[in-house]
Amino acid sequence: MPGISRKVALAASASAVLLATACTGQSSSGAEDDPSAETTINFWHAWSAPAETKAVKALVAGFEKAHPTIHVNVVGNMTDDKINQALRSGGTKAPDVISSFTTNNVGKFCSSGALVDLNPFFEKSGIDPETTFPKAMNEYTQFEGDRCSVPLLGDAYGLYYNKTAFEKAGITSPPKTWSQFAADAKKLTVSDGGGDGYRQLGFMPNYHGWETTAEHYLGQFSPTYFDKDGKSTVATDPAVTAAFTLQKKLVDELGGYQRLEKYRTTLGDEWGPKHPFHTGQVAMQLDGEWRLGMALDAKPGFEIGVAPLPVPDDRADQYGKGYITGTIAGIAATSKKQNAAWELVKYMTTDTDAVVGFSNAIHNVPSTLAALKSPKLTYDPRFKTFLDIAANPNSTTSPASVNGGVYLATIQEFGYDYESGKAKDLKAGLAATAKQIDTDIAQAK
Repeated sequence: MPGISRKVALAASASAVLLATACTGQSSSGAEDDPSAETTINFWHAWSAPAETKAVKALVAGFEKAHPTIHVNVVGNMTDDKINQALRSGGTKAPDVISSFTTNNVGKFCSSGALVDLNPFFEKSGIDPETTFPKAMNEYTQFEGDRCSVPLLGDAYGLYYNKTAFEKAGITSPPKTWSQFAADAKKLTVSDGGGDGYRQLGFMPNYHGWETTAEHYLGQFSPTYFDKDGKSTVATDPAVTAAFTLQKKLVDELGGYQRLEKYRTTLGDEWGPKHPFHTGQVAMQLDGEWRLGMALDAKPGFEIGVAPLPVPDDRADQYGKGYITGTIAGIAATSKKQNAAWELVKYMTTDTDAVVGFSNAIHNVPSTLAALKSPKLTYDPRFKTFLDIAANPNSTTSPASVNGGVYLATIQEFGYDYESGKAKDLKAGLAATAKQIDTDIAQAK
C-alpha cells in the first residue's frame, strides 16, 4: 500500500509529530473524557434528502435513549471539503464524529491524522472488526494498519436486467460470465433501422455511461492496484489488462465508440425518471442497490431482474461477488470527547438493531455481517442479491491511497482515451498510467 502511515511518521521524526499536531490539533488528552458524564458531542454527516435526515435523527435518538448522559448535536448536508476544514480548525462547534460518502478519502483521513486510529477503541470494547464487518468494507476503512474509519452502511454493485427483453430475445437467465454477457448484450441490441441508432441497446459499455466506470469493471477482475512497496501494478497485473480488453471489446461489438456516444447523449440522466434502464432503452445496467427503488418508482413497463455482475470466464467459481463501497464514520483528532464520540460510533456501526433500522430507513446495504443476516431487515426480495454480494468474501473494493482517489481518476482518464481509440497501445498506455500514479503518490507524501 502506498503512503506513510501516521504511526510510522510519528516514530520517524519529531518534525512529523509537529506537522501532525499543527494540521489536526490532536492532543494526547483527546480520549481522557468520561463517557458516563453529562456531555454533548457534534455529529456531522452528508445526508440531505428529507427521508435520509429523518433516518439519521432516528438513529441518533436511539443512541441517546441508550446513553442518556450523551447528547448529540446533529449537522447534516456536510461535504468532505467542509468536514476537512472543520477537522483542521477544531473548536467547540467542530465535529467530534463525522461521516462521509467518500471512501476514496480514507487514505487522506488516516495519513494526515485528521481522524483517530480506532483500533485501540475496538480493542478496549472487545470488538474484532475482521469478524464484525464484511471483508471489503473492513478493507476500505483503513490505511496501512491505521483504522481511522468504520463502515456505516454500504453500497454493492450488481446487474439490473429487463426480464421482458430477455424473454423476447430467448435469454432464460442472467449471464454469469463476461463472455455470456457479451453474447446477451448483442442479442438484446436492436438497431433503429437507420443504421446508426438503436431502438434498444443491450448494454451501454462506455465509461461515460451510468456507473460503468473503470473501477466498477475492474472490481469483477480482482485487481491488486499496488504491490507491497506501494507501487502501481496496473501495467503488470493481468486482471487490469483483461478488464480493459473486455470493455473495449464490448464497445466495438455493440456499435463502436462514436455510435454509442451519439446514442448516449440522447438518453436521460442517471438520477431522473428517464434513466435509460427505466425507459427500456438499455436492457442491462451495472448499478448499485439504490437503483432498484428508483426503477420501481419510475413504473417501467417491464419486470425488473437483479443479479450479480458477471465474472471473468476463468473465475466462474467466484460468481456472486461485486464491487463494494459505502459511507464511513470516524472520530475527529481535534475532539476532546473521543470516548463519548466512540460510544456513538460504536452504536451506529456495530449495534445490529441500529444498523438494521438505519438500513431499512435509507435502503442501503447493512455494514455488519450480523445485520446482513438479521430477520428484522425489510426489503424487496430482489434486494437480497446486494446483501449476498456484500457478504461475499470475494467481493472487492478500491484500496486507500495517500492522495485519495487520484489514482482511480488517472486510470479512468486512460480508459477514456483507450475506448475512443485515441490511445491504441494498451500495454504502453497502462505503463504510462502506472508511472503517473507513482509520481502523484510520491508527490503527495
